[in-house]
Amino acid sequence: MERLLEAEMNVHLGHAKNAKPLVGESNRRNGHSPKTVHTALGSVTVAVPRDREGRFEPIVIAKHQRRLEGFDAKVLALYARGMTMRDIQAHLRELYGTEVSHELISAATESVMDEMRAWQSRTLDTVYPIVYLDALFVSVRDGGQVKKRAYYVALGVNLQGHRNVLGFWAAESEGAKTWLSILTELKVRGVEDIFFVCCDGLTGFGRAVEAAFPNTVVQTCIVHLLRSSMLYVASKDRAAVLKALKPIYTAENEASATAALDTFEKEHGQKHPTIVKQWRARWNEIIPFLSYPQEIRLILYTTNAIESLNSQLRKTLRARGPLPNDEAVFKLFYLGIRNAQTNWKAAASWPQALAYFAIQFEGRMPT
Repeated sequence: MERLLEAEMNVHLGHAKNAKPLVGESNRRNGHSPKTVHTALGSVTVAVPRDREGRFEPIVIAKHQRRLEGFDAKVLALYARGMTMRDIQAHLRELYGTEVSHELISAATESVMDEMRAWQSRTLDTVYPIVYLDALFVSVRDGGQVKKRAYYVALGVNLQGHRNVLGFWAAESEGAKTWLSILTELKVRGVEDIFFVCCDGLTGFGRAVEAAFPNTVVQTCIVHLLRSSMLYVASKDRAAVLKALKPIYTAENEASATAALDTFEKEHGQKHPTIVKQWRARWNEIIPFLSYPQEIRLILYTTNAIESLNSQLRKTLRARGPLPNDEAVFKLFYLGIRNAQTNWKAAASWPQALAYFAIQFEGRMPT
């Protein structure tokens, strides 16, 4: 703050401190006055520069201003970008030349918990054309041990094409029963219909969706399936296998895709039987998007939207060791989501997709 005030004085006088004044300018610096301002987390005394003629009107801390807003928001922004408490202390020391206690930073981050709880229980839209579901694993302390816990994330795309995180949840592991309880909670919070649910091919997930939303189409993420397939392929063969799989998921329709899978099995099935088994076992959840035009296929065939979000959440967690509890994880998730969603925009193909939804799902679109 003091550096910014000094910069303002430079502009006011037209020259920097100890520099030669402008020709004809008689006004000069005239020391400093201490001023105590109050923030949401405590008080701080700032040295405000004066000029001889008393014409200096600071903007950073205006005359008669006694409350300084926004410090806690800056701390939250740094925390949400993956900085640890120690990193934030060092950053503020370098930026402002002041020591900020661990307790003060903790108080700033704790201040969002009530906001997060209200957000997690908010009423949702009645219809989401697409919902992406995924889980990521985080190291959390459990007594004297560190365990990996599954944290579930639901990302919805509303009728305007905007992405909204619907919520996040914790469980010991990823499973269809947990997904069913999450989907049931979404219904309680106001969701009446979902056109498509895109996921990573969790076993039994289709049954969970059918139980909660019987008219919803389940689509396996093709990118996840390709990655899973490559686990069984030597690195030198991956390019050729990926090229051979491409005609399946780029086929014009289900019949062409089935023929392409048969061809893949004839040419590569003997060497890669596990891949064939994978694709055939999930076939009913792979092919739904082939019934739709290109605008919708581009949105459905990959869970990149939620993968991108998870990548940002992992970045927020990366600098930290095991977290003490679920609440600490949720706090970081919430701050990371607040930070991420400022850059989210609707897909360019969304208007065409919505027009198709209005025809395909006539009677299910809100009026």
